[in-house]
Amino acid sequence: MDPQIRNALKEGLADASGFVIGSLAGWALGRQLGWDFFAAPDAFGWREMAGLALIALGCGVGKIVARRLIAPRPSH
Repeated sequence: MDPQIRNALKEGLADASGFVIGSLAGWALGRQLGWDFFAAPDAFGWREMAGLALIALGCGVGKIVARRLIAPRPSH
């Protein structure tokens, strides 16, 4: 397999897995705090919006962490 394709595949899988795992972690944290975004489908109060913010924050943090895990280590 071409190294560029292998690198792109590795980055894509890291982004996708980090995004999903981070969003699930944000959702779980929101549920623990009582800010469940999916709990009240008819009402969007501050708790639901805070839960949504945690999900979005988890997505971003998960992607960053996944990218750092696959980044090449500097050799000394």
